[in-house]
Amino acid sequence: MFCPSLQLKDFFRKVFFQNRENNALVFGEYTFKYGELLKSANRIAHGLIKRGVKANTRVALLMSNCIEYVMSDMGIIQAGATKVPLNDMLGEKEISHILKDSNVQVLIVGRPFFEVIQKIKDELPELKTIVGVSEQDQCPEGFIPWNGFQEDESEDDIHVNVSPQDLAVIMYTGGTTGLPKGVMHTQENMAINLFSHILELCLQDDERILLSTPLPHSAGFVLQAGLAKGATHFIEQKFDPQVVLKHLEENQITLTFMVPTMIYRVMDQMKGNKMNFSSLRTILYGAAPITVERLKQGLEIFGPVFTQLFGQSEAPNFITRLKKSDHSLDPSKEKCLSSCGQAVLMSQVKIVDENGREVPRGVEGEIIAFTPYNMVGYHQAPEKTVETLKNGWLYTGDLGVMDEEGYVYLLDRKKDMIISGGLNVYTSEVENVIQKHPGVSQVAVIGIPHPDWGESVTAVIVPKGSNPPTVESIIDLCNHHLSKYKRPKEIMFMDSLPLTAYGKIDKKKLRKPFWGNAQRNIN
Repeated sequence: MFCPSLQLKDFFRKVFFQNRENNALVFGEYTFKYGELLKSANRIAHGLIKRGVKANTRVALLMSNCIEYVMSDMGIIQAGATKVPLNDMLGEKEISHILKDSNVQVLIVGRPFFEVIQKIKDELPELKTIVGVSEQDQCPEGFIPWNGFQEDESEDDIHVNVSPQDLAVIMYTGGTTGLPKGVMHTQENMAINLFSHILELCLQDDERILLSTPLPHSAGFVLQAGLAKGATHFIEQKFDPQVVLKHLEENQITLTFMVPTMIYRVMDQMKGNKMNFSSLRTILYGAAPITVERLKQGLEIFGPVFTQLFGQSEAPNFITRLKKSDHSLDPSKEKCLSSCGQAVLMSQVKIVDENGREVPRGVEGEIIAFTPYNMVGYHQAPEKTVETLKNGWLYTGDLGVMDEEGYVYLLDRKKDMIISGGLNVYTSEVENVIQKHPGVSQVAVIGIPHPDWGESVTAVIVPKGSNPPTVESIIDLCNHHLSKYKRPKEIMFMDSLPLTAYGKIDKKKLRKPFWGNAQRNIN
């Protein structure tokens, strides 16, 4: 029986050729057709190979969302190399660590990062080639300008030997518990993952996809899935709620991906105004928990278009999915809104105790997953790999519970759970209650040290300007809905919550002033 090799380059080459007259990318005033994208990917691949790149050679991308990012991504695939994507919100220490840890030999870097790369490049002996995405007169000495790197290269297809087991990507975790870890995925992993995205998102050929979150993270997987279907992609350099609303109305967007904080800001930006979202079929959300109250608001505004994903860099995006049909304002189905859905077709999910034994339905434990796109391991970290991958199962570090129908309910990250007076407090439960307050825009619950209880439950709230809550009203709400030990002992108000480079609320940063230089963030 014929079975195609599970690698990426041939998939994209075929799709790009078949859709060569269709629009692939729209970025500001620039529109790229699939035929142009194929030619540019080939030029970049030839440029990479000329500089010694082959299978498993690490090529890093450090730039904000732009056309050049997508071109480079596709060029790396056509060259059969290993992509190392860096988020544009990373600091110098993290950038240096990732480039060094992953043994990067070629770096394609945007102009805003020239200074930091100049500063650290001498610490990176394996970094042989730096391509600056800029004109020659703006590139520092030793950088190859973008046009000089690829403009005069051949646009012909390039044929390289790539194995399904060669590394396609090393993507680094958010680093909320120390320096980022390099998650390794093979060509085979990423090919199967591509199919899972197309399947679980029900992607159609006529999709018009809006992406404004960083392409090195979850949005990049959505982009690749959309490209594999021949969709049109509207790319924004950064998120702006006004720009998102304009796109939704004027460009007949059918699908967009947002993290919950972005959804909140888009809804708040509307300020009750009626808008036309008739083309919108899917709002994909994930990467962080969403509160039930804000999700209900979203359903009232946008209709039944929401799809939730639950996944990790270690098993990209789809471990479970909460389908559109599960998003309902019917009171009898409301419980589903607090779920992250059921295992997707290509995933098996269990809840296990501390010894790795599966627990009965309804009992809390750690969520573990078995997918054909589980990572093959952490780069140069075998001890961390053994902790996370056990007998093929990915131990997610997320605590949850599964009901009789297989719906999974996230309770917390192991590291975010608060232990107060010896009792477990799941921050997401407290956040869901506080979010019911009409004057609360956003809330994050953290544990801070306490001499008697070990940790004190603390709520950090971003109020709505038109109807700010009082401390007393928050306390009263919690008294009605939470057990005594779960109620916040302290309530603070802030203008905004800090975010990680991946758009999640940065609870580590919120906790830091209280924990100082403590060796651990628990008592």
